[in-house]
Amino acid sequence: MPNLTDDIVHWAEQASADAGRVTVEPDLRELGGVVRIGDGVAIVDGLPTARQDEMLRFAGGGLGMAVTLDPGRIGVVMLSPWDGIAAGSRVERSGDVVRVPVGDALLGRVIDPLGRPLDTLAAPLCHRTEPVERPALAIVDRDLVSRPLATGITAIDAMIPIGRGQRELIIGDRKTGKTAIAADAVINQKTSDVVCVWAAIGQRTSSVNRLIDAITRHGPRERTIFVVAEASGPPGLAWLAPYAACTMAEYFSEQGRDVLLVIDDLTRHAATHREVSLLLRRPPGREAYPGDIFYAQSRLLERGARRAASLGGGSLTILPIAETQGGNLTAYIPTNLISITDGQIILDPKLFYEGQKPAVNVGLSVSRVGAKAQPPILQRLAGSLRLDYAQFLELEVFTRFGAMADEHTRRVVEHGRRIRSLLIQGNTQVRPLAEQVAGLLALGENLLDPLPPAAVLAFKDGLAAWLAGECSDLVGRLEAEGDLDSAACSDLVARLKRFVAGLPS
Repeated sequence: MPNLTDDIVHWAEQASADAGRVTVEPDLRELGGVVRIGDGVAIVDGLPTARQDEMLRFAGGGLGMAVTLDPGRIGVVMLSPWDGIAAGSRVERSGDVVRVPVGDALLGRVIDPLGRPLDTLAAPLCHRTEPVERPALAIVDRDLVSRPLATGITAIDAMIPIGRGQRELIIGDRKTGKTAIAADAVINQKTSDVVCVWAAIGQRTSSVNRLIDAITRHGPRERTIFVVAEASGPPGLAWLAPYAACTMAEYFSEQGRDVLLVIDDLTRHAATHREVSLLLRRPPGREAYPGDIFYAQSRLLERGARRAASLGGGSLTILPIAETQGGNLTAYIPTNLISITDGQIILDPKLFYEGQKPAVNVGLSVSRVGAKAQPPILQRLAGSLRLDYAQFLELEVFTRFGAMADEHTRRVVEHGRRIRSLLIQGNTQVRPLAEQVAGLLALGENLLDPLPPAAVLAFKDGLAAWLAGECSDLVGRLEAEGDLDSAACSDLVARLKRFVAGLPS
């Protein structure tokens, strides 16, 4: 009987002699199989060394992420359509966690959470990838929030200011203008150096297209990345979207730049997390959410911060959006997010339907950090604005019933109506610092109180052009220094008096 071992050795030696060199190396791969798949999740066995958050490849090109590592079984959330994948289909480890591309090539693009293009352009050419899950900065690596992030919305910049590196929650009922506020904050960065990243989670395609169109026409489209997890896509992409967008934003903050990240919205993200967890047979808790829902969102929002000067001094400001039902701020997800963030902008549907837009409830809204980063002149001018407005709202309730009011009450109510009129802004109608300062000065000096409502509207509409033509010197100082001394403020007040006197009565 022939010796097979000798024949194999002889064949290898002959092949080596014929080819000059032959390198024979083992090809080691872990292969598993699908036990069941459906509704965006899969159960896989046969991959004993798979890691948490590792990318898995399915036969036919499907992608999934390992999220549950049980003995002998792996729970996988699908990141691509699972058509053609069935029980018994082969699964292979990638050897690495889920990563996304980062870099300047993403600016101006519309992509999915894995960096694949959703616009009509070619795939972005990025030379670097980073894990979607990254640890937050340590306390010693953070710096104080000391620079303002202007939103261009007077009600926010004056009374609920936001600083670069802050996490400010925008919360309210459905259709009360939450997305509009975040969009205006992005549009207002057209004249700044802030890079913007927008994460759209499970939104309708028409809504996302309107948003992109508004930012293209009015804002810094060339410095904005749109990370879109479509409502019709796999739930894994919706779950991954905010983490992927945060990783893309962190790349720029690590380069010493200031970044604004909008997450629209975390309520849908929490619902997706609950859906995936229940499908993977995780035990439910309050409102059927899994026990780790707080950690899932806190580890994301904790990544927002201002970096220390030794680390470049960049910042990552996060504006997460959350939706309430019937104004209930004590529901599970809203209370979680309020406790995680550095303040909240609360929108009131009653104010919205009364025509006060943005419908910010200034009594309940708060910024726990931004006031320290507010421009000094806004700090002075807006110091009593919240109190004056709150007094007006309380007194207005009584005057609506036709109750007799003394002269002091009448003046307070009329002044409050001028405040409310000045705070009303339309979508994309952002106001620069000079326009906000001029309006608040006019309020503080009671220049608008004698005016009829039509004249107040004329004041608002003509203020920007008047400042550009008659106060260009003061506008330049404000833009350069962010403040005006007492002499310059007095000069501006005198000019405002002449402007108000020329308005139609």
